[in-house]
Amino acid sequence: MGLAERRAQKSFEDEVFPKLKKEVVEAASFDIPIEVEWEPLCLEGHAHNYEEFWTKTYFRPLIAALKSISADDMGKEALKASVQKIVITNRKGHYYGEGMATLTAGVLTLDHEPGTNVHQLDERIKALTTYLEAHL
Repeated sequence: MGLAERRAQKSFEDEVFPKLKKEVVEAASFDIPIEVEWEPLCLEGHAHNYEEFWTKTYFRPLIAALKSISADDMGKEALKASVQKIVITNRKGHYYGEGMATLTAGVLTLDHEPGTNVHQLDERIKALTTYLEAHL
Protein backbone atom coordinates (compact mmCIF):
# COMPACT_ATOMS: atom_id res chain seq x y z
CA MET A 1 0.00 0.00 0.00
CA GLY A 2 1.49 3.30 -1.12
CA LEU A 3 1.41 6.70 0.50
CA ALA A 4 -1.68 7.83 -1.44
CA GLU A 5 -3.60 4.77 -0.27
CA ARG A 6 -2.47 5.19 3.35
CA ARG A 7 -3.48 8.87 3.33
CA ALA A 8 -6.89 8.12 1.82
CA GLN A 9 -7.49 5.30 4.28
CA LYS A 10 -6.50 7.47 7.24
CA SER A 11 -8.70 10.33 6.01
CA PHE A 12 -11.68 7.99 5.70
CA GLU A 13 -11.00 6.43 9.09
CA ASP A 14 -10.75 9.82 10.82
CA GLU A 15 -13.37 11.87 8.96
CA VAL A 16 -15.98 9.61 7.37
CA PHE A 17 -15.99 6.42 9.45
CA PRO A 18 -17.13 8.09 12.72
CA LYS A 19 -20.22 9.49 10.95
CA LEU A 20 -21.03 6.14 9.36
CA LYS A 21 -20.46 4.34 12.68
CA LYS A 22 -22.99 6.69 14.27
CA GLU A 23 -25.51 5.84 11.54
CA VAL A 24 -24.91 2.11 12.10
CA VAL A 25 -25.51 2.48 15.84
CA GLU A 26 -28.70 4.48 15.22
CA ALA A 27 -29.94 1.93 12.69
CA ALA A 28 -29.25 -1.00 15.01
CA SER A 29 -30.65 0.78 18.08
CA PHE A 30 -27.60 -0.25 20.13
CA ASP A 31 -23.86 0.30 20.10
CA ILE A 32 -22.30 -2.44 17.97
CA PRO A 33 -18.50 -2.52 17.80
CA ILE A 34 -17.23 -2.32 14.22
CA GLU A 35 -13.84 -3.67 13.25
CA VAL A 36 -12.61 -2.64 9.82
CA GLU A 37 -9.72 -4.56 8.31
CA TRP A 38 -8.39 -1.57 6.39
CA GLU A 39 -5.48 -3.09 4.49
CA PRO A 40 -7.53 -5.60 2.43
CA LEU A 41 -9.91 -2.76 1.46
CA CYS A 42 -7.12 -0.55 0.10
CA LEU A 43 -6.97 -1.22 -3.62
CA GLU A 44 -3.78 0.06 -5.22
CA GLY A 45 -4.36 3.02 -7.52
CA HIS A 46 -7.89 3.68 -6.25
CA ALA A 47 -7.24 5.93 -3.26
CA HIS A 48 -9.45 8.63 -4.79
CA ASN A 49 -12.38 6.15 -4.80
CA TYR A 50 -12.16 4.82 -1.25
CA GLU A 51 -14.95 6.92 0.21
CA GLU A 52 -17.38 5.97 -2.56
CA PHE A 53 -16.28 2.33 -2.72
CA TRP A 54 -16.37 1.65 1.01
CA THR A 55 -19.52 3.64 1.73
CA LYS A 56 -21.56 2.04 -1.05
CA THR A 57 -20.12 -1.45 -0.74
CA TYR A 58 -20.29 -1.90 3.03
CA PHE A 59 -21.86 0.91 5.02
CA ARG A 60 -24.99 1.92 3.06
CA PRO A 61 -26.14 -1.71 2.71
CA LEU A 62 -25.39 -2.37 6.39
CA ILE A 63 -27.27 0.72 7.57
CA ALA A 64 -30.29 -0.04 5.36
CA ALA A 65 -30.42 -3.69 6.44
CA LEU A 66 -30.15 -2.79 10.12
CA LYS A 67 -32.92 -0.20 9.77
CA SER A 68 -35.14 -2.82 8.16
CA ILE A 69 -34.40 -5.42 10.85
CA SER A 70 -34.83 -2.88 13.68
CA ALA A 71 -38.19 -1.66 12.42
CA ASP A 72 -39.90 -3.30 15.41
CA ASP A 73 -39.02 -4.49 18.91
CA MET A 74 -38.76 -8.13 17.83
CA GLY A 75 -36.13 -7.24 15.24
CA LYS A 76 -34.23 -5.02 17.67
CA GLU A 77 -34.15 -7.78 20.28
CA ALA A 78 -33.06 -10.43 17.75
CA LEU A 79 -30.31 -8.19 16.44
CA LYS A 80 -29.01 -7.32 19.90
CA ALA A 81 -29.08 -10.98 20.99
CA SER A 82 -27.31 -12.25 17.87
CA VAL A 83 -24.79 -9.61 16.77
CA GLN A 84 -22.04 -8.58 19.18
CA LYS A 85 -19.60 -7.23 16.58
CA ILE A 86 -19.38 -6.32 12.89
CA VAL A 87 -16.26 -6.99 10.83
CA ILE A 88 -15.71 -5.39 7.43
CA THR A 89 -13.10 -6.97 5.19
CA ASN A 90 -12.09 -8.22 1.76
CA ARG A 91 -10.62 -11.67 2.35
CA LYS A 92 -12.56 -13.87 -0.03
CA GLY A 93 -13.08 -11.49 -2.94
CA HIS A 94 -16.88 -11.75 -3.11
CA TYR A 95 -18.26 -9.68 -5.97
CA TYR A 96 -22.00 -9.88 -5.25
CA GLY A 97 -24.22 -9.20 -2.27
CA GLU A 98 -25.23 -12.82 -1.92
CA GLY A 99 -22.51 -14.52 0.03
CA MET A 100 -20.92 -11.36 1.39
CA ALA A 101 -22.38 -11.77 4.89
CA THR A 102 -21.74 -14.42 7.50
CA LEU A 103 -22.89 -14.50 11.11
CA THR A 104 -20.76 -16.76 13.29
CA ALA A 105 -20.52 -16.73 17.08
CA GLY A 106 -22.01 -13.24 17.30
CA VAL A 107 -19.75 -11.74 14.63
CA LEU A 108 -21.40 -10.37 11.50
CA THR A 109 -18.73 -10.29 8.80
CA LEU A 110 -19.19 -8.35 5.58
CA ASP A 111 -16.65 -9.64 3.07
CA HIS A 112 -16.84 -8.08 -0.40
CA GLU A 113 -14.43 -6.86 -3.06
CA PRO A 114 -14.54 -3.07 -2.47
CA GLY A 115 -14.13 -1.91 -6.06
CA THR A 116 -16.44 -4.32 -7.86
CA ASN A 117 -20.17 -3.82 -8.50
CA VAL A 118 -20.07 -0.69 -6.36
CA HIS A 119 -23.29 0.66 -7.86
CA GLN A 120 -25.29 -2.50 -7.15
CA LEU A 121 -26.33 -1.03 -3.84
CA ASP A 122 -29.93 -2.29 -3.93
CA GLU A 123 -28.74 -5.84 -4.60
CA ARG A 124 -26.42 -5.75 -1.56
CA ILE A 125 -29.13 -4.23 0.65
CA LYS A 126 -31.59 -6.94 -0.33
CA ALA A 127 -29.05 -9.75 0.09
CA LEU A 128 -27.88 -8.53 3.49
CA THR A 129 -31.40 -7.94 4.78
CA THR A 130 -32.51 -11.38 3.58
CA TYR A 131 -29.45 -13.01 5.16
CA LEU A 132 -30.01 -11.31 8.52
CA GLU A 133 -33.72 -12.14 8.55
CA ALA A 134 -32.86 -15.80 8.00
CA HIS A 135 -30.06 -15.97 10.57
CA LEU A 136 -31.28 -13.93 13.55
